[in-house]
Amino acid sequence: MVEKMNEQIYVIPLRDTKRAPRWRRANTAIKDIRSFLVRHMKSETVKLDASINEKVWERGSEKPPRKIRVRAMKFDDGEVQAELAKE
Repeated sequence: MVEKMNEQIYVIPLRDTKRAPRWRRANTAIKDIRSFLVRHMKSETVKLDASINEKVWERGSEKPPRKIRVRAMKFDDGEVQAELAKE
């Protein structure tokens, strides 16, 4: 069994999705979330929960949220799993 190494809650800004065309903004937001977690959790393998995907796509591909609150857990094998944080 893999033990949980550390757990962190991040508020990830998604304002840079404006650089993408309107129809591609939610896709860009998902990529930004993944790259943020790679950079801050120092791991190459990041798995996003379906709850994050649902929150980003909630208002369609053209209007992702400005920021998202994520709970990221890093395990001993280096894998990071992220889910939507409870408010």
